Formats: sequence, C-alpha cells, structure tokens
Amino acid sequence: MAGGLVRPSSGTARVGDVELTTASRKEVAAVRRTRIGYVFQSGNLVPALTARDQLRLPLTFGRVADPRDPDELLGEVGMAHKAKRRPHQFSGGERQRVGIARALMTRPGLLLVDEPTAALDRQRSQDVVALLVDESHRHGVATVMVTHDHDVLHHCDEVWEMIDGRLQRAGASV
Repeated sequence: MAGGLVRPSSGTARVGDVELTTASRKEVAAVRRTRIGYVFQSGNLVPALTARDQLRLPLTFGRVADPRDPDELLGEVGMAHKAKRRPHQFSGGERQRVGIARALMTRPGLLLVDEPTAALDRQRSQDVVALLVDESHRHGVATVMVTHDHDVLHHCDEVWEMIDGRLQRAGASV
C-alpha cells in the first residue's frame, strides 16, 4: 500500500501531497516512478544490462525532474569499478548495492526495502544495511525496511514489529 501497488480496503495511504487511495492510476504510477525507490530482496536486476545501465533504467519510464548521475551513485555504493559488468558477475552483496543505487536514481523521498539481507552472509548483511542507512541519511530519504534479520536492527533509527498481525514499536508490550 505504501508503494502504491495495492489500494487499502479502508483508511488512506499518502505519499507527500498525493492521496494514493483517490488518485488515478496514472497519478499513482507517476508517484511510484518519481517519488518512491524500491530495493528488492533479490536485487531484481536485468541480466542483460550493465550496472550503469541498471541505474539508467528508471529514467526510461518517463520524465524525472532531477535524476542522479549513475556513475556518482555507483561510486557511492562502491561499485564504480564494476559499472560495465552484468549481474551474473556480481556477488549477492554487489547486486544489492547496485539495487540500492538504482532505487536512489530518481531522488525519491521514500525508499521501500524488502529483505535486503535475505541472501547475504552476516558481514555482507551488516555492510548492505549500513550502506542503506548512510545513503538514506545523506540524501534525506525516508526508508522503510522489512526484515527478519535481527542482527542488523542496531543500524535502524526506529524499529517496529509485527506481532500477531498488529504493528507495534519494538519493545512495546502487546
């Protein structure tokens, strides 16, 4: 719902000044394209595209007011040296770093991150989440991360838990 992919059956969902529950499909698509960045657990990189072209991909779906520079972003996530390589040449952590950079290309105000450490070892998990937090803070992006990996929670500014179908601040009593 926060990503504008599903409309809630009740209540509202808003991204910035756009009420997603009443906006047209075209308006919601524009919000998803320009205001929301997505980081998927598997990276969801296009096999035929280089790292640099992965970052350029969001720009092909419509006008973006002030896109980031792909090479600058690849440098920020430590992947500039692999800009011309394709996903099969990356480790799991490298795929996640390219995915994070791609999600930041349009300068979104909201970043939705789904299980970014699912396929990573402990050290790579720490590295990816630390990078994600650093990039979020540096670029002023509100980031919502869903994870089962309790070992990375110390990187987060705020932690909420889903307990018996109810969302609550971590540590609060049920």
